[in-house]
Amino acid sequence: MMDATKYSVGYYPPPVEPGHVYEWPQKDHIEQAPAWCSVDLRDGNQSLIVPMSLEEKLEFYDMLVKIGFKEIEVGFPAASETEYEFLRTLIDGNRIPQDVTVQVLTQCRDHIIRKTFEAVKGAPRAIIHFYNSTSVAQREQVFKKSKEEIKKIAVDGAKLVKQLSEEYEGNFLFEYSPESFTGTEPEYAVEVCNAVLDVMQPTPDRPMIINLPVTVEMSMPHIYANQIEWCSKHLKYRDSVILSTHPHNDRGCGVADAELAVLAGAQRIECCLFGNGERTGNVDAITLAMNMYSHGVDPHLDFSNMPAICEVYERVTRMHVYERTPYAGALVFAAFSGSHQDAIAKGMTWRKEKQLHQWTCPYIPIDPHDIGRTYDADVIRINSQSGKGGIGFLLQQNYGYNPPPKMREDLGYRVKDVSDHEHRELSVKEVLGVFENSYLNHTQPLNVPDAHFIQNSDGSITANVVVTGGGSTVKCTATGNGRLDAVATAIEQQTGMHFTLVHYSEHALDSDTNSRACSYVGLKWASGEETWGCGTHTDIIVAGIKALVSAINNK
Repeated sequence: MMDATKYSVGYYPPPVEPGHVYEWPQKDHIEQAPAWCSVDLRDGNQSLIVPMSLEEKLEFYDMLVKIGFKEIEVGFPAASETEYEFLRTLIDGNRIPQDVTVQVLTQCRDHIIRKTFEAVKGAPRAIIHFYNSTSVAQREQVFKKSKEEIKKIAVDGAKLVKQLSEEYEGNFLFEYSPESFTGTEPEYAVEVCNAVLDVMQPTPDRPMIINLPVTVEMSMPHIYANQIEWCSKHLKYRDSVILSTHPHNDRGCGVADAELAVLAGAQRIECCLFGNGERTGNVDAITLAMNMYSHGVDPHLDFSNMPAICEVYERVTRMHVYERTPYAGALVFAAFSGSHQDAIAKGMTWRKEKQLHQWTCPYIPIDPHDIGRTYDADVIRINSQSGKGGIGFLLQQNYGYNPPPKMREDLGYRVKDVSDHEHRELSVKEVLGVFENSYLNHTQPLNVPDAHFIQNSDGSITANVVVTGGGSTVKCTATGNGRLDAVATAIEQQTGMHFTLVHYSEHALDSDTNSRACSYVGLKWASGEETWGCGTHTDIIVAGIKALVSAINNK
């Protein structure tokens, strides 16, 4: 049995201040995108079973730049020769665009800070991100130091960072993180951050980043938002501070942490593509950005070619993008359910008819085309759970066929029967195959290879028809109120069959001047059974006869 008694609430909510009411719960959406910092090349890379090679890191870095990240943490150069080499390759190879700032990570330790400045020398613009852990657990169990001693580590680190920034040539910005913030008393975290700020003396034109990381996710997201808002109101130099967050995902709430933190005053998010990171990962940059996009907020990150981003990520990290990963997964737009497919198909048709710019399609929060996905391959997927609406929609979208509703229902059963028996999903081409094999231009056992028509003075039509079947060919004549009715009457009189034409429709199948006509016929027999047929031909009359014959042959 699981024993929950060994656990207790291990986080520290902000102190209660009389009369204080938190402001963030009154906000219902994020109004503008935060600043983004990718930490894929540090947090993400260090969590891989096989870390990226130099060439792979360069390819990933180029992709991050192309996506639009303006701040990219490129590593911990003082702790790894590979990361040192990577940073130097970026600097010496002039691979850092003017509008991109690289970020380097260092502990608040003298020799590591000094080596970090050596590594970043010559960078056009760099953020020196220094940190030390401040949590109760780390103070008591790891460092065995008092609050004052832990604060002194941070202050001494800040003093050395500031000193070296004046000694080394370069354009340096600064970031400080009280690591394990979520396990730290907020008032103590603010005390340490303010002591660092007193050393660094930021100004509005040279602000400093204060990062309050969810190093380990310990509370529900609203508690973290309260911590962010409380700290935001108690930090010194607030107009010169960029308040940043770095959520991990231990409780599976990393996205919620980040979104509520932004509502609570965070101005910047450190994140990774697809949430890659240690343990359960860092917060997913794609989900955060696309969530904003789906609310009409430009995230200033470009995910318009999501399949290509997935391909590079999977190849160089050797990780897999889970099929249900929001926005990026292979199945996130997929609808197998018949009712869902029907609603999606009707929604897309409605939007096209109304010529709407606004996206309101049922079951699909964003237009898959916006991120390089397609309706046929990604949205309506066909298996034994699928319905007539989705199947018909795919035929129409991909091949131009638009069978009537009752024919779609009949087709739906046929398609599901194939999927059910073979226990697999069917491709759009396979659905077309079921349609054509079931209904299209059937000539056995009966066929009408020739028909000629005479317009009578009373408006009726006389058909001279050639009917083949059972090894014989006969000519027969009949009159009807239209060409198709006359042919049907001739067949009934010749064969002794009895059916009623209950449906006829037609449309052009192609868009060019040599377009084929496509006809659909539904017949009802004396037994109550209904059969369907489809015919195609460049002559609309011939197409109708072929559809009639196909429906008869389906008896």
